[in-house]
Amino acid sequence: MTSYTTRLPLPYGSQIDRSQPIQFSFDGQQFEGYAGDTLASALIANQRWIMSRSFKYHRPRGPLTMAGQDANTLIQLPQEPNVLADQLALVPGMSATGQNYSGSLTKDSDAFLGKFSKFMPVGFYYRSFYKPKGAWKLWEAVIRKKAGLGVVDLNFEPEYYDKAYLFTDVAIIGAGPAGLQAALTAAEAGLKVLLIEQDPMLGGSLLYARFDLSGQKAQAIAQSLIAQVEQHPNITVLTQSVCNAWFTDHYLPVIQGKRMYKVRAQQCIVASGSFDQPVIFRNNDLPGVMLTSAVQRLIKLYGVQPGKKTVILTGHDDGYRAALELLDAGLEITALVDLRPKAIDQTLQQTLQKRGVALYLESTVFEALHDKGMQHVTGVDIRPIIAQGQVSAHSTKITCDVVAMSSGYMPVYQLLCQAGAKLSYNDTTAQFQISGLPQGLHVTGSVAGIHHIDQVLEHATHIAHMVNAEILGQPNSKVTLDFNEASLNFPWPIFEHPKGKEFVDYDEDLQIRDIINATKSGYRDVQLVKRFSTVGMGPSQGRHSALPTARLVAKYTERSVSETGVTTARPPFTAEKLAHIAGRGFDPYRQTPMHQRHVALGAHMIPAGNWQRPAYYGDSAQRLAHIQAEAKNVRQNVGIIDVSTLGGLDIRGADSAEFLNRLYTFAFAKLPVGKTRYAVMAAEDGVVIDDGVAARLSEQHFYVTATTSGVDRIYQQMLKWNAQWRLNVDITNVTTAFAAVNIAGPQARQVMQAVCHDVDLSNAAFPYLGVRLATIANIPVRLMRVGFVGELGYEIHYPARYGEYLWDLLMQAGQAFNMQPFGVETQRLLRLEKGHIIISQDTDGMTHPEECDLSWAVAKSKPWFVGKRSIEILASQPLKRKLVTFVLDKNQPQPLEGHIVLEGDDISGNITSCEYSPTLDQTIGMAYVGIEQSHEGQTFPIRVEGGKVVHATVVKAPFYDPNNQRQEI
Repeated sequence: MTSYTTRLPLPYGSQIDRSQPIQFSFDGQQFEGYAGDTLASALIANQRWIMSRSFKYHRPRGPLTMAGQDANTLIQLPQEPNVLADQLALVPGMSATGQNYSGSLTKDSDAFLGKFSKFMPVGFYYRSFYKPKGAWKLWEAVIRKKAGLGVVDLNFEPEYYDKAYLFTDVAIIGAGPAGLQAALTAAEAGLKVLLIEQDPMLGGSLLYARFDLSGQKAQAIAQSLIAQVEQHPNITVLTQSVCNAWFTDHYLPVIQGKRMYKVRAQQCIVASGSFDQPVIFRNNDLPGVMLTSAVQRLIKLYGVQPGKKTVILTGHDDGYRAALELLDAGLEITALVDLRPKAIDQTLQQTLQKRGVALYLESTVFEALHDKGMQHVTGVDIRPIIAQGQVSAHSTKITCDVVAMSSGYMPVYQLLCQAGAKLSYNDTTAQFQISGLPQGLHVTGSVAGIHHIDQVLEHATHIAHMVNAEILGQPNSKVTLDFNEASLNFPWPIFEHPKGKEFVDYDEDLQIRDIINATKSGYRDVQLVKRFSTVGMGPSQGRHSALPTARLVAKYTERSVSETGVTTARPPFTAEKLAHIAGRGFDPYRQTPMHQRHVALGAHMIPAGNWQRPAYYGDSAQRLAHIQAEAKNVRQNVGIIDVSTLGGLDIRGADSAEFLNRLYTFAFAKLPVGKTRYAVMAAEDGVVIDDGVAARLSEQHFYVTATTSGVDRIYQQMLKWNAQWRLNVDITNVTTAFAAVNIAGPQARQVMQAVCHDVDLSNAAFPYLGVRLATIANIPVRLMRVGFVGELGYEIHYPARYGEYLWDLLMQAGQAFNMQPFGVETQRLLRLEKGHIIISQDTDGMTHPEECDLSWAVAKSKPWFVGKRSIEILASQPLKRKLVTFVLDKNQPQPLEGHIVLEGDDISGNITSCEYSPTLDQTIGMAYVGIEQSHEGQTFPIRVEGGKVVHATVVKAPFYDPNNQRQEI
């Protein structure tokens, strides 16, 4: 373990607990930190600076912001890649490594790539890898090996994530001085306030920045505001929380730990602050070159002395205040380099001179010097500025181990631009303004261009009063405060070096010349420059590259920054895990009214949509034997299956027949009462989306079934279309109101006659596709003659509260006929023998009726139905594939659903259903094949497990009972 540490004494280190030391390891080396540390702060305290390697050139990288706003600290955890070390809280026993390196993190064998940067100009990959023909095949293996940063743990077990909902009067994003003051003002008016802060502690810049000469003001304001906010009953505080987007009507997704809050607010105040902006000079990416605010955070929050000798490079007076903070902490400042001719507040300049700090005015760091291997900054080359971006040949070299730089501030504008606000740039003052905010969205603090602490508090109070008045319906003066602050942005902090390596974008290793070359290639629009060069497309999303890129594009296209603008900000604000979006890892399911009966009978349950259904009855080790025995019993005797999961829709009203006629492909206007008809529904693009049976119970009453997983969508479709058509119909989803069973087999009529006595069940009186209203044991039932499994069958739909009672009654009546229950897997085998398709299994998102032999279910004479025109267009075009039925020798390996069909070396289709049929003693199935393969008697190859190929033969459907005699008995 390293023994050298650089902790400062109290009161420095407000965020750490020195009484709780923590042992951890990084890249195999043991270190010690404290509770409250981040991995990055603990490493720097141990003088370990290199945490990652850059994306393209594998240059060593250390922290830039210490605020999670750069990609320089991306590290690898055992179970997770690409974690920001400056946001990762230190925990006992933590083990982490660097990433994106070859060999070791400190001695990366791929670092030589930086020497070849001139051979990899911006956009070179667009022009290099596609020729000569076939070159990509050679390059692909190399690129894939080098691509990617971290390593994914494929054995990682999903963790618990969830979502919660919050409703508030005012949501305030950012708990710096502006956010705290606005929260207090709104809460004092009686409003419910939600205060969202991304850091572990409230206070924002009050916790680390200096606002006055003595350095006492920030602490006093912080203590007062934070205490009041934490004690106020109307304020709910979310720390370590990121508001990741703004959506219409102030909908805010807020991520805290493993939870996503879905926040709804009446009004929203964004007090998100501003980002320090770097100065662009040679080797500005070396470990030890940091933003000024990052150095201040290390000192004040973590009690870390970053280095022994510091050079401050600044474009505003805050650099002088930061210098005073470092001096008070006992750090040595070897030079303060000011990009301007002088400080605005001369008192600051005089105070630093009295304390012996060497000042270099109207100068810049032209190059950061480094040790062998570029492990750390060792000094700077300071040059006087003689013109925009140009420096004198006069060089002053100063030794240092930390460079703290800030050329100005960029407002954290992302949420505001997501809301439709416009970000404009004043070329004269080098300041940004935000305008065009939607109703109810407000800004305050430095994001609004206000930086003086007294004015920040005044403006925050003013904005909160405006919000209070709007919510409470009180008179609003609409007074606009204008503070006329001096600019804190140096207009051109970009200094091109003859040897390059002045990084505009740290994430993508983009230099000044890369942006210039993009403009020379004809890309004048900053959005196109972004896409061509990938600037701003890395993890930092342009937080520190957007402004210098806009300045360079403006200069080299002879325009102003106000004309070029900056790249568009889109959600999310920070990277979010798919687990946050998905929420809890749970699988909701429904149980049919007869569920416990199935369990008692030894059913093996499987999910079907949201439902639990019996797959078969018996031990899973004998799955195939049970399915075959159940199928045999249905074919020879009679079986019973629970079909309560079928969707049920009641359509009532004078226009019910017209309604169904418009929705479904078949004709229903003249369907007689007491009859059913197969019902296929197509989308507007002609794709088959559902099927079922429509039964006409009376002139104005239809009962329509839908697929188990599709009924909710079909119900929505019905409501949507009738909202447009305004027909006289009532549409009710009665799926859970009814239980249903199907009794099928040669003995089905005898079972029904034993329990149902008020309906003539003879074939003449109750034919196939008939429907009757009847009673069984005084229970009202709807009886439908169906033939999905190819046998005489009756589907019984009845009130769900009688589910178990009627099941028991039917099971008892069926004993004399050897009636046995069968499961959904048996049902799928039986229907496959009849060649009946299952929507979403034998169809997909592109299947139209002609492809799956459902054209017989399309009433071509109907003037219109949903999808009719699309179906006609598709039917008029040559088919590219066809759903066929096939047979295969049972001794061949059985294809699985999804296995591909081949035509030569090309994929022509896929298997949708395949089972061994004990009735036929063959493997049978359905598959999409190429048109040339779809003719009866044609064979086609199928690639099965292990890469083996078997050959199937196309046959005419159905496989079983081709004349449909058994369902007509």
